[in-house]
Amino acid sequence: MKAVIEYDIPGTGKLQLEHLVTDVNGTLALDGDLLPGVADRLAALRGRLTLHLLTADTHGKQIQIDRELGLTGIRVQPGGEAAQKAAYVRSLRSESVVAIGQGANDAEMLAEARLGICVLSREGVSSEALRRAHVIVPDILAALDLLDHPSRLVATLRK
Repeated sequence: MKAVIEYDIPGTGKLQLEHLVTDVNGTLALDGDLLPGVADRLAALRGRLTLHLLTADTHGKQIQIDRELGLTGIRVQPGGEAAQKAAYVRSLRSESVVAIGQGANDAEMLAEARLGICVLSREGVSSEALRRAHVIVPDILAALDLLDHPSRLVATLRK
């Protein structure tokens, strides 16, 4: 059986999410180091969503992050990173994806996903990512908690 999280959003309809696609640096990690609390939150979601890490590996520490999370990050190639991330989301069926990011190279993936969440980050936030996201949250822990607490998401997205 596929892992799925379902939300019924008044005025918007049902969200049936199977995949969490997230940027790494600036989103899950700062200066290449995983942020406190991220591993626990991802572990809690793991049985309900298939987890995907997309990274340019800016700080060269993805192997360490992979070990900490028990996942294997997918590296995007230099040049056209935004298009690569959006194409990855499409390859999973966009309507089944929640994407999380904050950088300029995340903007297309946030727009492509059924639910795009932009996190405010100590690394900074791209204005394009802010414009293309469906939801903006103060940090990655709030983003991951949003997925674990359906009433929060309903309160934010209902029309």
